[in-house]
Amino acid sequence: MPPQIQPSEPRSVDSVTEWHDEADVVIVGYGGAGVCAALEAARAGADVLALERAGGGGGTTAMSTAHMYMGGGGGTRVQRAVGFEDQTEDMFRFIMASADDPDEEKVRLFCDESLDHFNWLVEQGVPFKDSIYPERTPEQPNDDCLIWSGNEKAHPFRELAKPAPRGHKVQSMTQGGPVLFGILSKHAEEAGVRLQCDTRVLALITRGSDGRVCGVVALQDGQERNIRARRGVILCAGGFVMNPEMLRNHIPELLADNVSPIGNPHDDGAGIRMGMAARGTGIHLDEYFITVIWYPPSSLTKGILVNERGQRFINEDSYHGRCAEHARRQKRAFLIADNACFGYPDSGLELIATEESIADLEKTLDIPAPLLQQTVEVYNEHAARGEDPLFHKHADWLAPLDEPPFAAIECSYGTAHYQVFTLGGLKTRTSGEVLTEDGREVPGLFAAGRNSCGIPRSSWGYCSGTSVADATFFGRRAGRAAAAAKTW
Repeated sequence: MPPQIQPSEPRSVDSVTEWHDEADVVIVGYGGAGVCAALEAARAGADVLALERAGGGGGTTAMSTAHMYMGGGGGTRVQRAVGFEDQTEDMFRFIMASADDPDEEKVRLFCDESLDHFNWLVEQGVPFKDSIYPERTPEQPNDDCLIWSGNEKAHPFRELAKPAPRGHKVQSMTQGGPVLFGILSKHAEEAGVRLQCDTRVLALITRGSDGRVCGVVALQDGQERNIRARRGVILCAGGFVMNPEMLRNHIPELLADNVSPIGNPHDDGAGIRMGMAARGTGIHLDEYFITVIWYPPSSLTKGILVNERGQRFINEDSYHGRCAEHARRQKRAFLIADNACFGYPDSGLELIATEESIADLEKTLDIPAPLLQQTVEVYNEHAARGEDPLFHKHADWLAPLDEPPFAAIECSYGTAHYQVFTLGGLKTRTSGEVLTEDGREVPGLFAAGRNSCGIPRSSWGYCSGTSVADATFFGRRAGRAAAAAKTW
């Protein structure tokens, strides 16, 4: 068996003595982005070969609930059916405000064509129920479609754009990911896409004169095989949350105790590393999504999140990821609730103290007196009037914490159970072409999904559904662009 090539080491096309297979477009990874890229490339007339490292396709998308963040254009069919209009400019302003260094061109296109993307999914047969799940929850426990999946109704976002629910879950009583991927992969097969599983791509093959990507080196049945890509290679191989060394290099804080990665076992950054080795630029590799699921029950939103000094640090009606990111920045974090709003979190977070008074709770939590008492006193005074001048929590979630007993739920980073995944990736055009540090295209190389840095770029502004929507939307565009590229 020949020596294996490290995933970040490209091979020169001049060293290739034999092509074992070829296609117009070669896709590395066959999850949500890969299947959409394959389907659109094949429908554009390209011969498409998809290479999947696992024993079957689906990736992280097939493990998800398949929420997709969509709206604008007056509203999707589901939004309108449940009484919401959604204007594109509101969606655009909200997403632009929800990320560090947003790519305005990508956000604009994503919002302008979001309604068309929803309609395209429906045309493929992806089911969406004309219903909304009204409770505050990270995900629906039934097959309802629409959900408030981000910070749309929370300060400061509600002042920047008219709120609308945009999280569309594929109809399923459990996970919608397998439903979504199953439908799209069936269409891809019918369109002529060739899929080879148990195939690990080890390296890109490049041309020395201009750095053009000409194909890939793949490991199949223990043998290295050279596969030619006549028009282009599309990297869709996922993020790097399963790679401790990459996390240590870029986001070492995610290696804390009691922090679980969200993803599939092959989210090791191989696609990103191959793209960077071919002169592509990795951006926002230090960005991530993080969460601690402290609701439902939704009544806990009427509680307050405080740090080790007894001080609030976030409006508690924010999305769970935004709350978690701000909690991570504290030394300790606790959710304080009274008897009226208390409920055990569905995620199983630990109840660490109950006391008959805030003073006793303060002592049990080792918060210096009278800091927590003062915080609760000020909060209660304003909440009784439906106001929150410090953090502007919506009046719907304001109620004095004055009914004993009082409880504290552990939300500290490194103690409570947090979940994470990475957001950074290769810098790409809206049509998927990978860019160098100086903004030039790497000829023949495209990326989508978590291999590309797309719409979601920060934990504090993340919305459920932006990852799958981004992967499917920009996967489609990358597929069409690669199919239209010149052959070499």
